[in-house]
Amino acid sequence: MTSAPGRRSSIFTRLLRHGFTDPSAAERLLDSDGLAPVRSDPVLLDALGQTADPDLALLGLVRLLEAQDGPTAHQELLDTLIAAKPLRDRLLGVLGASEALADHLARHPSDWQALVTYEPRDLHPGVQEFEAGLADAGDPVALRVAYRRCLLSIAARDVCGTIEVAETAAELADLATATLRAALALAQADAPEDAALCRLAVIAMGKCGGHELNYVSDVDVIFVGEAAGGADEDKALRAATRLASHLMRICSETTVEGSIWPVDANLRPEGRNGPLVRTLASHLAYYQRWAKTWEFQALLKARPVAGDLALGEEYVAAVQPLVWGAAERENFVADVQKMRRRVVENIPAAEIDRQLKLGPGGLRDVEFAVQLLQLVHGRADASLRSGTTLDALKALAAGGYVGRADAAQLDDAYRFLRSMEHRIQLHRLRRTHLVPEGETDLRRLARSLGLRSEPVTTLTREWKRHGSVVRRLHEKLFYRPLLDAVAALAPGEARLSAEAARERMVALGYADPAAALRHLEALASGVTRKAAIQRTLLPVLLGWFADSADPDAGLLNFRKVSDALGKTPWYLRLLRDEGAAAENLARVLSAGRLAPDLLMRAPEAVALLGDGDAGGLTPRSRASLEQEVLAAVRRADNATQGVTAARGVRRRELFRTSAADIVGSYGTESQPAEADQGALVDLVGGAVSDLTAATLAGTLRAVVREGWGDTLPTRFAIIGMGRFGGHELGYGSDADVLFVHEPRDGADEREAAEAANKVVAEMRRLLQVPSADPPLLIDADLRPEGKSGPLVRTLKSYEAYYRRWSLVWERHALLRAEHVAGDEELGRRFTELIDPLRYPAEGLDEEAVREIRRLKARMESERLPRGADPKLHAKLGPGGLSDVEWTVQLFQLRHGAREPGLRTTRTREALAAARAAGMISEEDACILDEAWVLATRVRNAVMLVRGRAGDTFPTTPRELGAVGRYLGYGPGHAGDMLDAYRRTARRARGVVEELFYGGS
Repeated sequence: MTSAPGRRSSIFTRLLRHGFTDPSAAERLLDSDGLAPVRSDPVLLDALGQTADPDLALLGLVRLLEAQDGPTAHQELLDTLIAAKPLRDRLLGVLGASEALADHLARHPSDWQALVTYEPRDLHPGVQEFEAGLADAGDPVALRVAYRRCLLSIAARDVCGTIEVAETAAELADLATATLRAALALAQADAPEDAALCRLAVIAMGKCGGHELNYVSDVDVIFVGEAAGGADEDKALRAATRLASHLMRICSETTVEGSIWPVDANLRPEGRNGPLVRTLASHLAYYQRWAKTWEFQALLKARPVAGDLALGEEYVAAVQPLVWGAAERENFVADVQKMRRRVVENIPAAEIDRQLKLGPGGLRDVEFAVQLLQLVHGRADASLRSGTTLDALKALAAGGYVGRADAAQLDDAYRFLRSMEHRIQLHRLRRTHLVPEGETDLRRLARSLGLRSEPVTTLTREWKRHGSVVRRLHEKLFYRPLLDAVAALAPGEARLSAEAARERMVALGYADPAAALRHLEALASGVTRKAAIQRTLLPVLLGWFADSADPDAGLLNFRKVSDALGKTPWYLRLLRDEGAAAENLARVLSAGRLAPDLLMRAPEAVALLGDGDAGGLTPRSRASLEQEVLAAVRRADNATQGVTAARGVRRRELFRTSAADIVGSYGTESQPAEADQGALVDLVGGAVSDLTAATLAGTLRAVVREGWGDTLPTRFAIIGMGRFGGHELGYGSDADVLFVHEPRDGADEREAAEAANKVVAEMRRLLQVPSADPPLLIDADLRPEGKSGPLVRTLKSYEAYYRRWSLVWERHALLRAEHVAGDEELGRRFTELIDPLRYPAEGLDEEAVREIRRLKARMESERLPRGADPKLHAKLGPGGLSDVEWTVQLFQLRHGAREPGLRTTRTREALAAARAAGMISEEDACILDEAWVLATRVRNAVMLVRGRAGDTFPTTPRELGAVGRYLGYGPGHAGDMLDAYRRTARRARGVVEELFYGGS
């Protein structure tokens, strides 16, 4: 039929106004014979316009009408549709929201009549009503049809707003319960002899157990079996397993009517590796001995739903004490720390921003937070023991375990996100938690949620707003009630008891909860601006502290910094307004002793943690450091003041470097941890070496100026050796140096020598004077003749010694020599003097190579501390620093004269040059580099954590855990860290055996 132009224009406009996106197609459908009697009825068009997708609803209606069995059925549907508003809203609402249910109606055209009844008792059906709806299903195919018919009624009530999201989820769980019972009945009917042998209980877990199921979800279950009527237990369990397997197939297998949903039994003891059915005693034995915290968390939602309900109730009653005692388990805190971290690594990068369930600010954040608080406090408060997220959240708020305002916001956000999830799944009845990307899908989703004005824009804004609320409250949920408990600022508000607050602090990793609560009280109490800002900051800071290996230290250190700076306006403004500063501070204060100790000596250095004018955490260049130090020395009245100023700069910059290292190693919410571990090693080594050089330059200037004015009677240079010369200093490294001087023209040689020695003595003294700043130890033991030789020599003396007496080890040591301070010309000439020694033109003869190997072997046997585990000694152990460095340095001694790239003081540069020159394979070079970087990181970690240098892993669990966090291992994975170190070192030692000891 062709419409007149004027009529067509009018209908086209009306269709657009009613929300159709393809009016031309809609007009053709309205002109079809099936809708001829009602095409002009405004009731139909208005009703279609109220649906989520009017185009989809109209197409579904036409398909349903075409599928009717004869004219009578067709007319009955049309008459009822126009006359009965409840049916009209329900049917068109479903057709506009669910393509999958429209397909079902097209295959089963009489099922629309399931939506006709509209009585109060029909509005909220329970398990019994759904069992009645499934009762006639005598086989798996019929069960699927009946299941979809029941699902149709739930979806109709949902999209029409008759039931809200929590009621929808509960009805879906009740329908799943009825379906499991029907499936088990079918399985038992097929195998009556098996049914007679056993008692089988089906325990719902997950969202089904929690009475909060999605439209499309795996139904998690656990099966419990017992022998019936004196039957043999083994035979009974085999029979129960066959029945359980059959039940799972009935629900999960795809037939001509599709599948219902997968039944997932992987939450059972031992997961998919364990028996499908166990006795109650077997379950209990496993939970008492082997279960992990996450398994008790899962059991929060256990609910008997099918089979032998008495046995199911026995099971739940038996596991409940174990669930509510989980917080007392030995590894509970470590498990909680692991679980608290949002695990998003397995989500593809392209999906993470569309994940409703697992992404940051998603449903899992709410569910996990609620379940964790239930585990912590449900032991003492039975009112919290609900498997339903929203009911549990309400109970937590009523008991003061969660702030009422926070609970209300979280409830609102959770309902919105679950509504989105429901409507997304309802469209095609597919299991998904991804927000669609297409404009049409987003528009339908928004309209299904009642967002009709600018639906896509409004939906995106609301979704992001609710996700932001969840992200913001996720951590606050744990900590704000703690502050309310100690600060007591809101009279009449329910709050945590002292015991509940203590329990929560223990669960979050605080070893001394009483002290931690005292710190919170001191920080959060009162009506001052400082206390108000700290109450805002602390919930987030406490979460970051709890993410570390030592939350107690983090909180204590924050209190110390706050006490020192709390009255300084810029300090609290910095933490409040600069996003990075607060998190950086929390990481630094809880990562170990070194960085907080450096900060406490001058708390104003906290300004470095922000993004402002203080330069942030990027280490400064040697030139800028030297310029600042020399300027401070010039302003000082004497050498002591000058060196004090230089040491103050060194302390501040050590803090900057250690903070950058910690933040880079831990990562932040906005910036992941640095993936290139070598980059962090190079950052620390370069920054500390540059800082040490600048400190020595300033100290030298201060000492010379006080004793001799502008000019010393001898030129004086400092040569860096060892790690200092190699730009590889760690936080606890001494400064290995050589001192060289050359009397000025006309100067008395004895006077010059005395002056040089006085300079060295005074420098060493001033750099070690006890003060608030860490000392800098100068070690000159690598000089000619070692400790027996003169501390300072002239350039000519060095030349004479090296020409006549130098030993292999001294040439070896000179590989790392580099001018670091003092007279640059003299330093250059010293370098020219030693180059032929360290890069001999003829390379090394075999005797020299054997001598180096003997020295290395003797060092390994004599210098390794007694009682130390060699395999875990980062410096002298097999595959440690010494192994890698001596191997690389042997290449330099043998080939440096002809291979320019090897003429460097830096280990990694020399290793890369050897690889580029074909002296070592790519694979072997990578193995050595990885081992060297890891060993260096271990030494840096030990210094950061313990506040003193060390070459082996700590032995106390907390310190070992802190080293692990620095190296990227989560709580409870210290053993994995040690295994990884041994494995890396063992591979490196294999390469060293071949390249260093093998004569290559």
